[in-house]
Amino acid sequence: MTKGSINVSVENIFPLIKKFLYSDHEIFLRELISNGTDATLKLKHLTSIGESKSEYGNPIIEVKIDKEGKKLHIIDQGLGMSADEVEKYINQVAFSGAEEFLDKYKDSAKDSGIIGHFGLGFYSAFMVAEKVEIITKSHTDAPAAHWTCDGSPEFTLEASDKTTRGTEIILHIAEDSTEFLEESRINELLNKYNKFMPIPIKFGTKEIDDPEFTPATTTDADGKETTEPHKKITVDNIINNPNPAWTKQPADLKDEDYSSFYRELYPMQFEEPLFHIHLNVDYPFNLTGILYFPKMTNDMNMQKDKIQLYQNQVYVTDNVEGIVPEFLTMLRGVIDSPDIPLNVSRSYLQADGAVKKISSYITRKVADKLKSLFNANREDFEAKWDDIKIVIEYGMLSEEKFFEKADAFALYPTVDGKFYTYEELFNKIKANQTDKDDKLVILYASNKDQQHSYIEAAKAKGYEVLLLDSPIVSHLIQKLESTKENISFARVDGDHIDNLIKKDENTISKLTEEEQTELDTLLKATIPSEKFSIQLEAMDSDASPFIITQPEFMRRMKEMQQTGGGGMHMFGNMPEIHNLIVNTNSELVSEILSTKTKKKQERLITQSLDLARLSQGLLKGEELTNFIKRSYELLK
Repeated sequence: MTKGSINVSVENIFPLIKKFLYSDHEIFLRELISNGTDATLKLKHLTSIGESKSEYGNPIIEVKIDKEGKKLHIIDQGLGMSADEVEKYINQVAFSGAEEFLDKYKDSAKDSGIIGHFGLGFYSAFMVAEKVEIITKSHTDAPAAHWTCDGSPEFTLEASDKTTRGTEIILHIAEDSTEFLEESRINELLNKYNKFMPIPIKFGTKEIDDPEFTPATTTDADGKETTEPHKKITVDNIINNPNPAWTKQPADLKDEDYSSFYRELYPMQFEEPLFHIHLNVDYPFNLTGILYFPKMTNDMNMQKDKIQLYQNQVYVTDNVEGIVPEFLTMLRGVIDSPDIPLNVSRSYLQADGAVKKISSYITRKVADKLKSLFNANREDFEAKWDDIKIVIEYGMLSEEKFFEKADAFALYPTVDGKFYTYEELFNKIKANQTDKDDKLVILYASNKDQQHSYIEAAKAKGYEVLLLDSPIVSHLIQKLESTKENISFARVDGDHIDNLIKKDENTISKLTEEEQTELDTLLKATIPSEKFSIQLEAMDSDASPFIITQPEFMRRMKEMQQTGGGGMHMFGNMPEIHNLIVNTNSELVSEILSTKTKKKQERLITQSLDLARLSQGLLKGEELTNFIKRSYELLK
């Protein structure tokens, strides 16, 4: 038997491991099973090239709980180690970076998960165990070895009578970690971290119906049939799927395979995804994965943290910001890359060059897939637009390369249910919606019902009105206006239609200048100036007498502030002032002016204003009650 000290000069290394290396101690199981998987895959490689005499067979990794003995066993059938290799890989290499680690990370390491960065994965066992044993037999002819360490730098290394190839790690669970002796807790961790590991993982056994047994059916004297119970057999409980869909070639998968894998990832998700994108690249980095577009809502916050990040089929995290472009964090699915370090801090990831390339690749791949879906079946793409537009619009805002590619598939729907690409829209409206200053004005509504009268006024002029109702539309049109040449967006209720798209022709007012001055005075005496800015406009005589609008700039700035337009808080604090456009060619306006009694003038003005407010949803509470009461009195 050999005794010795682990190659580290810092005496209190184990308490520091326990305290700093991971904020979440449950990671130990992932680390130890990952080591067992690596050992098994290395053996597979060596046997395939003829460098191991051992037969590969059908190896598994087994996890066993000994609750009475307070032990947890992780057993693999991989390469195994000789005594010399234990000395080399456990006692020396593992701690070669320990002092550097302590110097560099002692203040920040708790949340950085830095173990793997220094080859310390095995030692995560000491976060939950007071003593750890390794019993291992190499795939070579070397005798088996038994290593023991009680959490101090002292260890023992002696011969073992183990006869089968592989490694068994025995964790003597500490008093403060007895949760890891519970079957339900281990089952939870195996499902979280090891659900798609490439080697089958056994955790106990289970009973299933015997597939080779056919129950006999008998008939009694009364003709009643009885079928004997199905025969049960006990089998290994394999908790993982070693060959998940993302590890296969897209050509080998059908649509139902992708749907089935989606349900495997999200067993509580009952809605089918709209479509998927299979990622598969081996240069300049390795990356595989499948992303799914679920049905989206306009709530941008509730959807995130649904993409799972793996490294060689080992679960890492579902917080993929910095790896996946932010606009795609609303999607679901899996990304697997050996080029993403397994245990690193978020700031390290975001600064990593490979990670940045991965993010750019995913952006390009998603854009290409959307374009191909659009080209292959435009009708289907249009039908799904409402469910995917929030992701596409967010991508257009946040990723310049995606914005450029999106011209080929981003859609602009109209209030009549037609869909245009930007180029199609431009060509459709250019002749009719270019104003006197040669600027193209793109009209849009955000709510078909609330803005119905304004939409109808625009359509009466032969104008197209888009329906843009996502929460980030103000940001998007701002981006389009700054990128596309000589265009502007105007919401249909932002002004009278003739003011939104100004043409050369001017409508002449029926009222003289003196009458307009008199009307202005009358209106200002009745209408509160802190709520409405009055504008007299000569419009068609059949247009509404009073029209309420909100200035496009002010409304847009307020909307952008509500959805994260930094530096715009000043607009949120400003009072709600609306424009009141009064049509000087309306018969009702002429009647207001010619009415002899001041009381009747005030009543006509108030009633007309309230009708305009009602059409904009601005009449509420007591004012609405008074309006209804007054309207009934006018009918008498």
